[in-house]
Amino acid sequence: MTSSHAERAAPGSRRTGRRRLYLMRHGHVDYFAEGLTDFTQVPLTEEGERQAKAAGEALRLVSFDAAFSSGLPRTQATLRHVLEANNHDAPPALGLPAFAELRGGSVTVETREELAARLAFSFDAAGEEGAAFLPGGEVFSDAYARVTEGLQALVREHDWKSALLVAHDGVNRLLLGFACGAGLQGCAHFEQDLACINVLDFDVVEAEDGTLELLRVVIKAVNLTAYDAVKETLPRTSLEHLFDIDFGGARPV
Repeated sequence: MTSSHAERAAPGSRRTGRRRLYLMRHGHVDYFAEGLTDFTQVPLTEEGERQAKAAGEALRLVSFDAAFSSGLPRTQATLRHVLEANNHDAPPALGLPAFAELRGGSVTVETREELAARLAFSFDAAGEEGAAFLPGGEVFSDAYARVTEGLQALVREHDWKSALLVAHDGVNRLLLGFACGAGLQGCAHFEQDLACINVLDFDVVEAEDGTLELLRVVIKAVNLTAYDAVKETLPRTSLEHLFDIDFGGARPV
């Protein structure tokens, strides 16, 4: 790696103006791996590592002032692979629990297909009052507040001009819903393929009381997949891919 600190903006100039966030989803995992008892601790598969490394190659010339993950193993590993491929000195990697995946409830299903269907279409009702991520899971409106407050803190409390954040499908959907102004109503319409890259620009100013204010969010790119730029091998949604199921575009009965 080559040093890039001289190329980065001085700390005092990074807090206002145009700031760019590269928002990623973690790479492929296997929630049905033998011996796995805690889904939050699932590691990347070999496929997931390849996806993360491809994203790292795509981002290798980007100089990151800061790097964040949700703190869960699959996002930490994805972040590590991306930074290892980078041509610049990597900033310290920080875990931010505000961006942990939505907490799912308990659900009884008879088949793997039924579970996949419940998850694949879970965001359709996100904008309805009291709707939760599976029965008994985190209420979407609560998750939206958690994630958007985390974004505000990311802007206000951390010093960066260009940053990388690796999070999760649900978290990224909430952030993109916020970014486009649709809120929870927009979440179901943003697909997040495994190890995808989104690019968000923030216009930030200093308010009269000295705090930072996020004036505008501009979406520059959504759901880019470095390992398949034109989605030729990605006809299914990412959840269909994870469960190795194809619903053919229709909601299962």
